[in-house]
Amino acid sequence: MATIDDRQTATARPPLTGADVLVESLLRHGVEVIFAYPGGASMPMHQALTRYRDKIRTILPRHEQGGIFAAEGYARATGKPGVVMATSGPGALNLVTGLADAKMDSLPIIAITGQVPTKVIGTDAFQETPMVEVCRAITKHHYLVQDARDLPRIVKEAFHLASTGRPGPVLIDIPKDIQNTALTNPDFDVPMDLPGYRLPQPPAPETIAEIVAAIKASKRPIIYCGGGAVASNASAEVREFVQKTGIPIATTLQGLGAIPSDHYLSLGMLGMHGTVYSNYAINEADLLLALGVRFDDRVTGKLSEFAKHGRIVHVDIDASEINKNKAAHIAVNSDLGDVLRALNQVVEPGDWRDWYQQIDAWRESDPMAYDQRDDAIMPQYIIDQFSELARGQFIMATGVGQHQMWAAQWTRFDRPRTWITSGGLGSMGFGLPAAMGAQAGCPNTLVVDIDGDGSLLMNIQELATVYSARACR
Repeated sequence: MATIDDRQTATARPPLTGADVLVESLLRHGVEVIFAYPGGASMPMHQALTRYRDKIRTILPRHEQGGIFAAEGYARATGKPGVVMATSGPGALNLVTGLADAKMDSLPIIAITGQVPTKVIGTDAFQETPMVEVCRAITKHHYLVQDARDLPRIVKEAFHLASTGRPGPVLIDIPKDIQNTALTNPDFDVPMDLPGYRLPQPPAPETIAEIVAAIKASKRPIIYCGGGAVASNASAEVREFVQKTGIPIATTLQGLGAIPSDHYLSLGMLGMHGTVYSNYAINEADLLLALGVRFDDRVTGKLSEFAKHGRIVHVDIDASEINKNKAAHIAVNSDLGDVLRALNQVVEPGDWRDWYQQIDAWRESDPMAYDQRDDAIMPQYIIDQFSELARGQFIMATGVGQHQMWAAQWTRFDRPRTWITSGGLGSMGFGLPAAMGAQAGCPNTLVVDIDGDGSLLMNIQELATVYSARACR
């Protein structure tokens, strides 16, 4: 029971503003770092952040796009939602590319934008942009806050939506008057209100039995493993499945790190820029185990010709991806980790010796190689040597372009969440700020950015952020 002194203290405590409630809600959801660029419509939130400076580190990017790319790097490296803040109008619009990028690559992002006061929304007020309408198709969900009392619930829902199921970006657009609203005794434990959001159920036993039967009947199986393995934190289960079954595995660009690059059963990256032998194996396989993938065009090429000789098992947590590009013979809409844990209890190693011999012959006839030159140091050589020296103890970010493909092809990854690149959207300018965000999330890890001149120049102003952030530590 509260004492008289407790009640007097509670009564005497000044009310919190909506901005204070927002920042307190972020703190309660474990936020330690926020990338935030100030402006008129977001100033109350920045002022609130100063009152929590001992608990939440605010990093000032030099451009809002740099801020959201940094939040993506943070999210990919740590597995936790990345948080970014910008003001209304042009500031908020500078987040749009990053929101689309995070949506394509399934990264949990909380994007908070200031908005003009409620009473002038829709009047073309100074620096007004209808961010919810702009971002409707490139976010997992979006909110225009209309009552300051809703802030704790909205933040709670945003983190739940961003980090569960198929991860993705959530936008919270907050008018300035909402930020300045005084609130007494805000309820931070308010229940969520998400009647239409349902996570997929664990796989049914009969589905697991059907997959096991397909594996036993196969002579030339292959695993096609994507970014879903990393996003669902199921890399350990993938490795166990490979070890128990002995099935060769090829990964997508975003699946790199799900299995060690030097594992005998690893065929490296497949697709347009992948190894020759991984593409041959996919083409000749009689069973394709597609785990956390979306049958992207950079992998499949002409869909009618991709993996046309075998059965397809497709496991994905996003129901919209099932049968979207390629029809599956066994479709499993469930969490990949749940599916693999169930499979790992019952699968047995198969006799794939003939299959191994064929793959080894392809490896020998078309190995990964590059020409050495006497008059220049080849970029592939540099990446290969870095990988050898660092021995997996690093996080690598890249820009977009040829250097990105060289890095994917020649870097040896030992563990997940060490490869940070813009895959689905292919956003130039991604590498430097993403590396910055990864370093903020993993301060004791070596972080390297492999970049091209075009990508580097697009967000080169973030070198100033890196310098100032180091100086402030």
